[in-house]
Amino acid sequence: MNLIKLEVKTALQSYPIFIGNNILNKLNTILKENLLEFHQCLLVVDKKVPKKLINKILHSLSKKKISLHYFNSNEKNKNQKSIDNILSILLHKNFNRNDCVISIGGGITGDVSGFAASMFKRGLKFVNIPTTLLSQVDSSIGGKTGINTKYGKNLIGAFYQPSLVISDIVFLKSLPKREIICGYGEVLKHAIIADKKFFTFLNMNSSKILKLKSPFIEKAIFKSCSIKKKIVETDEKEIGIRKILNFGHTFAHAFEATLGYSKRLNHGEAVILGIRTAAKFSLTNSILNIKEFNLIENHLDKLNLPRNINKFFSIKNLNKILSFMKKDKKNNSNKINLILLKKIGTPICKLQFNEKKIHLFLRKELIK
Repeated sequence: MNLIKLEVKTALQSYPIFIGNNILNKLNTILKENLLEFHQCLLVVDKKVPKKLINKILHSLSKKKISLHYFNSNEKNKNQKSIDNILSILLHKNFNRNDCVISIGGGITGDVSGFAASMFKRGLKFVNIPTTLLSQVDSSIGGKTGINTKYGKNLIGAFYQPSLVISDIVFLKSLPKREIICGYGEVLKHAIIADKKFFTFLNMNSSKILKLKSPFIEKAIFKSCSIKKKIVETDEKEIGIRKILNFGHTFAHAFEATLGYSKRLNHGEAVILGIRTAAKFSLTNSILNIKEFNLIENHLDKLNLPRNINKFFSIKNLNKILSFMKKDKKNNSNKINLILLKKIGTPICKLQFNEKKIHLFLRKELIK
């Protein structure tokens, strides 16, 4: 599959997303063709990205004035201290608003880099080069940036659209299978909330996608990005339809926070657990029928994906999970907002439930 270009057009800004295999050597050309000229740039690099791929980027940017900042990317470092470290470099190097921050890493690196870029002199150019499947299909699109606090995940942040996104499949080949599964959770979510035909494609080709086989992996990324692009263009600030992208996430974020963002459960695995939990809650409340639920259940089972919360949590965790769900930023009352599912491709927003109802449901799931 050749180089693919998607154009995201929001009310505040338009920017391109490039998807391809081994396109790092075209980085400088892509920047020039998209009018992204700058005097100097700061590369915020996830320490886990292979050095040979970073060297390719440096070679392509050889005529630029470059500063490097290596970032230990994990949920615990997605904090204000990491933002301050980036801002200090930008201030010390006397960056101006026509200069550029380039994120090279997964979603955490992109969130931290983008938030720092939004704050510095009220915003400078931001290029996102996502290096994980999760970030290529999700966090690199839509302009959400932010950090975690002891009160919950992503509670401090800003909407700040990138100037450019470059998704190169070559990065994915260096990832362990668990990281590919992590990204697959968001791909699956996009199919479930927006496109049953895409869900059928995943059902037929999931093993090839997880093995990064062409053209299946490229098609999965392209289709997933296209779904999110359309939603973000319609609702940039998450006032309405964009909320459907949170399907499974109210549960997922609470699961992550309850475990203290430990390596036992990464974000994508939490999302997969959240998808299954939200689907089961939809079934329990007679919103989703058993046939549609079983399509999702069988898909998770076939791929041996995490789906039972009692493998990660026990009854003693229940109140903590609920506490984090109540703090979710989508809530605007004493009730908990959930995105649920009527059928694959048809999510339902604006549903609120009291704590007791969710408590009883989770209790049954935990004691199975």
